[in-house]
Amino acid sequence: MKNPGGLQPSFRISNRVTAALTRIERARGFLDAAKLSEDWLASMRSRALLLEAHHTTHIEGTRLTLEQAERLFAGQAVPEADPEDTRELLNYRDAFEFVSGYLNDGGPITEGLIRGIHRRLVVGVRGGAAHPGEHRHLQNYVANSRTGQIIYTPPPPLDVPPLMAELVAWLNSPTEIHPVLVSGIAQFQLVNIHPFVDGNGRTSRLLSTLCLYRAGYDFKRLFSISEYYDRDRASFYAAIQGVRDQGMDLTGWLDYFVEGLATQMDEVRERGQRVIRRDVIARKHGLNRRQALAVGYLLENPKLRIDDLERLCRKVNRRTLQRDLSGMLEKGVLKAKGAARSVEYALKVKGL
Repeated sequence: MKNPGGLQPSFRISNRVTAALTRIERARGFLDAAKLSEDWLASMRSRALLLEAHHTTHIEGTRLTLEQAERLFAGQAVPEADPEDTRELLNYRDAFEFVSGYLNDGGPITEGLIRGIHRRLVVGVRGGAAHPGEHRHLQNYVANSRTGQIIYTPPPPLDVPPLMAELVAWLNSPTEIHPVLVSGIAQFQLVNIHPFVDGNGRTSRLLSTLCLYRAGYDFKRLFSISEYYDRDRASFYAAIQGVRDQGMDLTGWLDYFVEGLATQMDEVRERGQRVIRRDVIARKHGLNRRQALAVGYLLENPKLRIDDLERLCRKVNRRTLQRDLSGMLEKGVLKAKGAARSVEYALKVKGL
């Protein structure tokens, strides 16, 4: 399938893409119609941003654990972390906020916008060697991280400006291509042009997210596509390289990209259904917020201990939480097994 104009992405709509797009639209419809509590949405948006920041930088080699990333996002010091890794993680949050500001203002995607994303992603990292916001002036290469073998030689530096202009023009032109596919094409095209010395992968993934949001596919900002990539990086890299191996046919990459987004949206929809069930149980039995959190935990886990509830309800004393659990036992919401500190709680009610 091709579009008129400078950039002519070549691909076909496979059965796999069609099926995945159906799942994506189903999840989108659910999120648009579902009455999800604002506190849950705010919590899940924050979680999705944390996961995206962690996984998109982890793909590029940072060694932060998710727990360390959580502490950094909370403003806590993590002295054992590499300062470069810390900066890259927090840079992603700044770049995402920059993109969010753009979405509020509207307007076309420009080269300046893409350079602004890149600048925020790599500023202050490795002594400025990534040349924040600047197109590269030297030839760079993509090498296998384990063997050092060159697997891709990007276009020469002189070709970068016209190729970027071509990409931006295509992104701002009317098209009959599904917005989700446009997002996937944008991600591949940017990483293939490799316009920057470093940070191309992170920039391409944030551009892809921007394309989705701009087209009305923000899914309430509850997903993290990089989490899917980071689960199996070998498959992620193989899907990108497969386009080049197939004479720049994007079909295989779009199969992978759309399946990844569909998988993420299936998970978001399932979490949304669980929180609706949680809220129904909480209303039916007159539970407080802490008790509702306990129910939410048990809808995702088979059992709950007092230590788990303490982690969910930080700064709440143990005696208060014990009273909450006792109240849920009395109301028939929970059942208990064991004694003293080893008591384990499970859901007794069915909810919906």
